[in-house]
Formats: sequence, C-alpha cells, structure tokens
Amino acid sequence: MLLIQITAAHGPLECELAAKLTLQAISQDLQQQALEVDLLEAHWGAQGLKSAVLAVRGDGAAACLRSWQGTIQWTFASPLRPGHPRKNWFVAVQSCTLEQDAQPNPIVREQDLVFKACKASGKGGQHVNTTDSAVHALHLPSGVAVKVQTQRSQYANKQLARALIALKLAGQHQTAQEEAKKQRSHLHWSVVRGNPVRTFTAQPQRKPGRKGQLAMHVVQGKP
Repeated sequence: MLLIQITAAHGPLECELAAKLTLQAISQDLQQQALEVDLLEAHWGAQGLKSAVLAVRGDGAAACLRSWQGTIQWTFASPLRPGHPRKNWFVAVQSCTLEQDAQPNPIVREQDLVFKACKASGKGGQHVNTTDSAVHALHLPSGVAVKVQTQRSQYANKQLARALIALKLAGQHQTAQEEAKKQRSHLHWSVVRGNPVRTFTAQPQRKPGRKGQLAMHVVQGKP
C-alpha cells in the first residue's frame, strides 16, 4: 500500500479550493488506471480541503503517484475575493507515512530471543559473583540486547530480560510513531511555489439554489 498526502499548507482559502480539486483529479486519474483508492484522512476547511491522505493499491501505483508528487498549480480568479489580483494557487502532493504504519507494537516471541548465561560483573555479593546467574539476552529481529544480573536465579534474570526487551521495543515503536507524525506535520505545512509538476485552469461557479456554496469547473488540464 502506498500513501500520498495532499495539502494546502499555509495557503489562503483559495488553496483549499485548489486542494479539493487536486483530490478529485488524483482520484479520477488513479481510478482510470484501475488502481484501488481509499481516502484515509481528510481535514476539511471553510471553503475546501486543508489536507488529505490517500491509500493506493494496485500494479503501477508507484509510477502513477510519482507523476503527481510535487507542486500542483491551479489558475483561477478568486471566487472568494472578487478583484483580487492573484490568480495562481499552489497545492503540495507528497508521499507520506501514517503513524499507524510504523511497525506495530511488537510482541516478544520466545523464538526470537537468544539467551546466554554469563558471570555477573561488579559488586553484588558472593552468590552473584561466583555463579553464571547473569543473563545476556538478544532479540534477533531488532538487535536489541540487554544484560541482567540483579536477580539471584538465572530464571528470574531471564524473566526480567524479557520485560526489558519488551520495554525497549515499545520505546522504539513510540519513537517511530512520533517521527511519522513529524513527517506528516512537515508535509502538511510545506508547499513549494513554482516548478509545478502539473498545472490546471478552473472557473468558479455558484451552485444553483445553494447560497454561498461554490463549485469549481476545470476548463484546462488533464489528470
């Protein structure tokens, strides 16, 4: 599954309109290429779309999404501020990671652990210093390793080693979630003006019988 985010970033309300149009254009393009598209998240604004995340599946998905990644430029007169001189509105389209797509909080399986008995180091009394009650534990999939020597029996040290490894893996999972959130936040507020990968021209229209509601008609540009 591939993920792609559309965002109006810090742009004005007209960029929300452009982001909504971009979502429609991308969805149409992907569906025409027989790709499966799911809208995972959408943050709607007063006049359109602030940001959205799409999940895309199917053969050729990566190539199709590459053709969309970057800045999308929309050209239309502002329907919200008549007479406003600006005509070009920019939207960012980037691949992204959802925090739930980070590796799931792992369960420590016995077959993934390797234990090695070893002598305890440092102070700890006669029993700790003279027996192989200490344990070195390695979690093979992640490479996380711990050494436990605080308990008097090897069995107790193994139990504690399992718990410590689970705690370390949970910490790694939390870090991955936070990094994914940071990435998405950065993408949400980032858009580069200029060098657009696609350009469109649209014309605002009022929806009949619905006061204040806007529709945008694409008059030039292909998905």
